[in-house]
Amino acid sequence: MKDLDLFQIALGLDDKWFVVKSEFDPKAKRLDIYLDFKPREVFPCPECGLESKVHDTNEKTWRHLNFFQHEAYIHARVPRVRCPKHGVKLIEIPWARKHSGFTILFEMVILSMADAMPVNTIAKLVGETDKRLWRIITYYVTRDLKQQDLSKVRRVGVDETSTKRGHNYVSLFVDMDTKKVIFVTEGKDSYTLQAFKQHLLKHHGNPDLIEEFSCDMSPAFIAGIRDQFPAAHITFDRFHVMKLLNRALDEVRREEQASEPMLKTSRYLWLKNQQNLTAKQRKKLDSFSKLKLKTARAYRLKLVFQQAFSYDGQLGTYALKKWYAWAIRSRLEPIKQFARILKDHWNEITRWFETKLTNGLLEGLNSLVQAAKARARGYRSTRNFKIMIYMIAGNFGSLST
Repeated sequence: MKDLDLFQIALGLDDKWFVVKSEFDPKAKRLDIYLDFKPREVFPCPECGLESKVHDTNEKTWRHLNFFQHEAYIHARVPRVRCPKHGVKLIEIPWARKHSGFTILFEMVILSMADAMPVNTIAKLVGETDKRLWRIITYYVTRDLKQQDLSKVRRVGVDETSTKRGHNYVSLFVDMDTKKVIFVTEGKDSYTLQAFKQHLLKHHGNPDLIEEFSCDMSPAFIAGIRDQFPAAHITFDRFHVMKLLNRALDEVRREEQASEPMLKTSRYLWLKNQQNLTAKQRKKLDSFSKLKLKTARAYRLKLVFQQAFSYDGQLGTYALKKWYAWAIRSRLEPIKQFARILKDHWNEITRWFETKLTNGLLEGLNSLVQAAKARARGYRSTRNFKIMIYMIAGNFGSLST
């Protein structure tokens, strides 16, 4: 088989196009393939599809997949057709999208690599600038975002993640049923909920049909949800609530260690879940529990609070009521402060017994995002960071064309 026939088959060209010649430069490590169309060929108008005669041509070049270790480029005269209805128009070609400079196959490889490695690393591997590769990724992610259908979204989780060191954040909105990020916006204030509502409306969603939100106890998120989605219920993430109780427990320990120095190195014994304790740690904790320590009392309160979340429905709510009555009389001020928080947000916390919604999913997606950020050593712009979140946590930028 001649090399021209081989390239013809490998490129998957239709019968309108053929390979004219190829040039291989081993010193430059480069392969150039030249295409042309048959004489008197007609092409569809890109506006209406009407087969039209060629008016003139533009010479264009596209980067293609490497030929072994050699860079490969495709060259062709691209026709402009004269359509009776739309005038002179540049046709669409089967191997590349308009204004790209890369073949579709090259772009698909870049997208698949971007799932696993930083864009600047890919740029070095393929010998392109990261800016050009970001344009590819941004195009496909944006294309999928435009086609997004949010009409079936009913339960939403929201959480923030840092874009860089300091206080720069973006907020992630996740469909809790599909387990995918559906919207990313800058900030972590109540305006992020307004931005999400606008995005929802733009993509066939109905704010009045959103039934549930899962979030932490951020006042900004709470205010935004109540203002923009008044029909939705809020479930506070129980792990975040548990984090607040652990903080109260540790405050009791720190206050008591002034008179009980043995507590100074015991912080993680009290905060760690029982099932994760080693035998040595469990033995030490048992020895502390036999002493009449305030910290030990606070710890018992913590265990009973955790136990309440093993119940369902009204039984769980009843268990929390009993716990609140105990905690508010505990004479442990940090625990009493937590109990007041529990009372102030009673509906949102006990809603968990009905919905079982947690932000564990968002925490997992957040870990993926932060791992990608660490591999890339940060992103030049928040825009690029958002694009990458959509790709790795929302499955946008698919390999289909």
